[in-house]
Amino acid sequence: MKHTLRFRLRTHSGGGAFQAPFLLFLFSLLAIAPPSFAQNSVLPNEINPALDRAVERGTAYLVSQQNPDGSIGSGRFGRNVAITALACIALMADGNLPGRGPHGEVVARGLEYVLSCSNENGLIASEAANGPMYGHGFAALFLGEIYGMTAGGGDTATANRVYETLVKAVRLIELSQNQEGGWRYNPVPYDADVSVTICQIMALRSARNAGIEVDKAVIDRAVEYVRRCQNTDGGFKYQLDSGQSGWPRTAAGVASLYYAGIYEDRAIERGIEYLNVNAFPGREQSRAHYWYGHYYAVQAMYLAGGQPWADWWPAVRAELIASQNNDGSWEDRSVGNAYATAMSLIILQMPKRYLPIFQK
Repeated sequence: MKHTLRFRLRTHSGGGAFQAPFLLFLFSLLAIAPPSFAQNSVLPNEINPALDRAVERGTAYLVSQQNPDGSIGSGRFGRNVAITALACIALMADGNLPGRGPHGEVVARGLEYVLSCSNENGLIASEAANGPMYGHGFAALFLGEIYGMTAGGGDTATANRVYETLVKAVRLIELSQNQEGGWRYNPVPYDADVSVTICQIMALRSARNAGIEVDKAVIDRAVEYVRRCQNTDGGFKYQLDSGQSGWPRTAAGVASLYYAGIYEDRAIERGIEYLNVNAFPGREQSRAHYWYGHYYAVQAMYLAGGQPWADWWPAVRAELIASQNNDGSWEDRSVGNAYATAMSLIILQMPKRYLPIFQK
């Protein structure tokens, strides 16, 4: 069966939020320009010349890091599925898609690499994967965005492969949820942590946006798990039995609730308050997991909108632009510069609102 038109609008709880991506998809099929959705339009002063220059330089660096096999990155985390997926998402955030945009071919080659890493059981991971469910979540998110924006990646053969790989990836996520409601490093339902759980929730949201069936009970259990991980100070702990709050996992916790379809809740308000006190750009309580934390924090503030976004966005924009290296990259001595650059570009391009996952 051909899957280029297999896009169905789901009407589970929060289904109305998916109408903008659905319409964008239809307009892409018709090859006409979509209308500007009011709440997804760039607001005054969100994008400035300094940001444009930073994105241009960062994109050039990221493109230069692609390997002959389509993967992106080098060193200890070279040919990593997660980094390749995140790098492609960063390029897609500027409108690059297979067959479209100046770096569409880079995304197409990255897509081929990710598809080549899909295993028979649905797990998307390279042979040397460490904590494969991280990579699986980011890879499934990438495939969901590709499928939702391009009807599967362009031609029918690629569309079929993306669809089949994404469905298997979603089923693996559903089957590996543990009894607490979360996920951890390996695709087995044993234990869980907030850090891996957000990766799976975003992947499921993206797939559902693109019309893939997702078990609502899985999302409901995930929401309950995330709620139980919140402490009395509004921050989130790593696991149910690990009590200390931390700002990167708090950002992940708040984003989890948003992507699970919860938009107004005291748990979100308390999490936003915690982030403003402990992670406001330039005043972070810790630099540990800096890129991961800000990747989710900017999404949390964007989805919160209003004053939280108005305060947070200029601050994180200025901080990232100031920390860019001369070669266009951003530095991460643990995971590598390709990872830090991909995360920075995703953050800086949030106001462009190209990706369905970031549509309100």
